[in-house]
Amino acid sequence: MSSDRYGSDVLGGSGPATGSAHHRPARTSRPQPAETGLVVEEVTTGWVGAVVRVEKSGGIHVVVLEDRRGRTRTFPLGRGFWLDGEPVALTAPVRVTAPAKPTRTASGSVAVHDARARVARGSRIWVEGKHDAELVEKVWGDDLRIEGVVVELLDGVDNLPDAIRDFAPGPGRRVGVLVDHLVAGAKESRIAAEAVRLAPAGTVLVLGHPYVDVWQAVRPERIGLTAWPTIERGTEWKHGILRELGWPAADQADVARAWQRILRSVRSYADLEPSLLGRVEELIDFVTS
Repeated sequence: MSSDRYGSDVLGGSGPATGSAHHRPARTSRPQPAETGLVVEEVTTGWVGAVVRVEKSGGIHVVVLEDRRGRTRTFPLGRGFWLDGEPVALTAPVRVTAPAKPTRTASGSVAVHDARARVARGSRIWVEGKHDAELVEKVWGDDLRIEGVVVELLDGVDNLPDAIRDFAPGPGRRVGVLVDHLVAGAKESRIAAEAVRLAPAGTVLVLGHPYVDVWQAVRPERIGLTAWPTIERGTEWKHGILRELGWPAADQADVARAWQRILRSVRSYADLEPSLLGRVEELIDFVTS
């Protein structure tokens, strides 16, 4: 009686010890998000189609595939699919939710999304310098664009009377001016009064805050202080502040860097002193009414 010299499997190897090139371990299905339009083959039926959608049906997640003739079939999500000759396990696609748009602007106004900036009005708001303008832009910029109000620099209150003469305020052409350190008896108050007299009644409004510089209108807690330091007369205020804070104060570049640090600390109107908030709101109302 002869033995079967090949065994029951003529393609088999010589056994576990030697292995076989014809017996490979099954390939593992890699995860593949079932994104819309992805073309896969369902292995048990041979159905080839593009992913139309993923949904929940009967308590399980399923994928709907559409073939090239527009016919659709539904299969359980998971293993059992081929993609480019490789086994895949289809998974539900990750949905990235866009962050909710803010409902309020930095000034506390109701946010109007996707609104186009209004054509600039004839009226203007003037501020003394660049730092004032940057602070107003950060907190009220969205409101001003919708209202069509342009903020311009005076480069110092001393230039206010000449600027009023050049601008020639009139009907539909008002000027609202924000002045630093506008307190009774100060030089700024005298200049403001002169500027108002130069224009027709009701066309110029000069308002101000009591601070030496607009920096002080930022709540001191925002930069780790309980109060802004008092700088003695005769000392340039910004450099004196920087030395009190222990920040670099060698030149104008140090001042600029310090201001950007302070400005970054401002998140909304809540980080500003009420004495500035009220004045800016009043000026906006004046030039838009």
